[in-house]
Amino acid sequence: MTLSTSSAPNSTGDVTPITSAIAWSDPARAAAFAKWLATTSANCQLDPLTLRLASADASFRRYFRIDQGAGSCIIMDAPPAQEDCAPFVKVAGLMAQAELNAPRVLAWDQAQGFMLLSDLGSQTMMDVIKQQGSLDIVPQNGQLIHQLYMDAVDALIQWQLSSRPDVLPAYDDALLSRELALFPDWYITQHRGIAVDIALQEKLAGFFAQIKDSNLNSLGGARVFVHRDFMPRNLMAPTLVASRTTLPPGGADFARGGPSLQSMAPTLPAQALGVLDFQDAVYGPITYDIASLMRDAFLSWDEEFVIDITIRYWQKARKAGLPVGDDFGEFYRAVEWMGLQRHLKILGIFARLTLRDGKPQYLADTPRFIKYARSTASRYRQLGPLMVLLDEIEGNETRIGYTF
Repeated sequence: MTLSTSSAPNSTGDVTPITSAIAWSDPARAAAFAKWLATTSANCQLDPLTLRLASADASFRRYFRIDQGAGSCIIMDAPPAQEDCAPFVKVAGLMAQAELNAPRVLAWDQAQGFMLLSDLGSQTMMDVIKQQGSLDIVPQNGQLIHQLYMDAVDALIQWQLSSRPDVLPAYDDALLSRELALFPDWYITQHRGIAVDIALQEKLAGFFAQIKDSNLNSLGGARVFVHRDFMPRNLMAPTLVASRTTLPPGGADFARGGPSLQSMAPTLPAQALGVLDFQDAVYGPITYDIASLMRDAFLSWDEEFVIDITIRYWQKARKAGLPVGDDFGEFYRAVEWMGLQRHLKILGIFARLTLRDGKPQYLADTPRFIKYARSTASRYRQLGPLMVLLDEIEGNETRIGYTF
C-alpha cells in the first residue's frame, strides 16, 4: 500500500491522506501513522505536506524527514513487533547528558513505534569522504578527512568520559559468545555451505576463547560506554548540523512520566559532529569503538592512516584520564583483537541480512571483513590456525608471516 506522505484531519475529524509516495505493506499501520502524524504535526508545528523518505537501515526501522518552520525533523517508523525503541530513548538521554550532538526525542508513541526526532542534517561523514575522492586510500586532499576523524575521536572520548557502570547492558562473555556464534551459524554454514562438524566446532571454540579473553581482560578489563557502531555512516558532517529544531511550546515529555526535553537537551555547538544509530549501546571494552571507527564496515584505510588516528585517540584518551594504559603497543594489540571479534560477528550478520532478511547488498562488503580478520590473524602466532581456516573457507592459499 502507498499512503500519502502526510495526512491531516478533515472537517469531520477523520484523518484524510494527502498525496505522497511512501509505501506501507500494512494498511492498518499506514492508517495509524496518518492519525499520529496529524496530531503530532499540530502539536509540534510540522508541515505534513513536506514528509518524504529520508533513509532505511539494516533493521526494520525507516526514517522520514518533515519540515518544521525554517528547519526540519526526522520521524522514525519502528514497528514494535520487530523494534524496541526504549533503548534508543534511554541512550539518547545519556548522549544529551554527555552534551553530544545526538538526536533529541521530541515525541514518541511507544505503543505504535512512531517517534519524532531533531534533525542533524542529511550529509554523513561517509558522504563527505566519498566527495573527497576514492575510498580505501587517503586522497591527496586528506586534511578535511583527517579533521573529520579527529572530530570523531573527540566525540568518542566525550562519550566515554560520561561512562558509569550499571546503566547500560554489559558487553560480557555471554553477549560476545552470541555474537561470535553468528560466524559459524550464518557465514560458514548458511552462506558458504560448509558443515560445522565437531572438529571445526572445537577449533572455533578455541579461537573464540582466546578472542573473548583478550576482549574482556586486556588493559585491566577497562570498561566504558560503547556505541557499538561508531563509524562514518553513523556520524553526521559537522558543517550541516547548525539547524535548530523548535520544541513544542513549553517542551514535551517524550515518554509518559519522563523528564522534559528542554531539561534533557543542553545547548549544543552548532558545528558539533552528529552521532546516530546508538540504540545498541552497551557497557564494555574501551577498545571497541575505536576499532569500529578505523576498521569500517564500508571503507578501508591504509595501515599508516589507521595507526595515525588510533595513536592520536590513545594520546587524547590517556590525557583525559580514560583507562587506555601507558603502552600504545599493548593498546593497539587489544584494539586489533577487539576488531577481530567485530569482523567475525559482522560476517555472520551480513550473511543473515542476505539469507534471512532479503538484503543482499551487504554481502558485497564481506571480502573487506575477511581481509580485516585475516590481516589480524596473520600478525599473531596463536591466531595462525585461524588464518589458515579463513583461507580454507574462502578457497585461498595460505601465506604465513607473523608479526608477534
